[in-house]
Amino acid sequence: MDGFVAEIRKIPPVTRFLCMSSLGVTLTTLMNLVSPYKVLYVQDLVLRRFEIWRLYTSFFLGGGGINYIFELAMLYRTANELEEGPYARRSSDLAWQLFIANFATVIASTPLHPFIFTRPMLVCLTYLSAQLAPPGAQSSLFGLITFPVRYMPFVMVGLDLLMGGPGAAAQSCVGAAIGHLWWWGVWGAGLGGQGPLSAFGEAPRWLRNLFGESGPRGGSQGGFRMGGTGVHVVPPRRAQAATGSTSGHNWGHGRRLG
Repeated sequence: MDGFVAEIRKIPPVTRFLCMSSLGVTLTTLMNLVSPYKVLYVQDLVLRRFEIWRLYTSFFLGGGGINYIFELAMLYRTANELEEGPYARRSSDLAWQLFIANFATVIASTPLHPFIFTRPMLVCLTYLSAQLAPPGAQSSLFGLITFPVRYMPFVMVGLDLLMGGPGAAAQSCVGAAIGHLWWWGVWGAGLGGQGPLSAFGEAPRWLRNLFGESGPRGGSQGGFRMGGTGVHVVPPRRAQAATGSTSGHNWGHGRRLG
């Protein structure tokens, strides 16, 4: 048991929180310990009866079956890539920016009257991760079709359209739009400079202290570094040669969906 807990603690904090929240909310509803109606987002209940917990649970309610396993695995891999890559040693910034992105998702999704935000959050994270991936990174669809990883969020929107219809695709589009604003606002959309909202993306001091990041802000690993001119993409081998280190985030050969 101690070994299992030790392995769980090795997972970066934001990734661990997201995956444990997903498992906690989804499994309790699947086992009928909690009624699904109690965890869905219902605007009137949130605003008039102050059932604030729905703003949290509606982001982590997954479906049953094999699809949920795929979604959980993708959530883990995407969040982990971000937290060990461009947000290395800056988990508090990732948590703060994801909170803002999720709040924006709730506002932007209001015309669609959604009950859950699980998929938009996953598409949002995937969009950011895909845009920050090294040039030439590849992904695959069920191991059958290979394509640049930057197209992954659009593939997800297409799959939602095929399997869930226009309503599901519209919610995923909201997640992609928020992810693009995140990338543009904080990272400068790959234009060689920090985005216009990068100052707002810095976590408050109390949140940094909560994550134990009281020292100076660290750069990121795995081919990304923050500097005075913004985000620079550095090939992993070149970064290792320059620093004499073999440590850092390994992006692998791309992301496989399915």
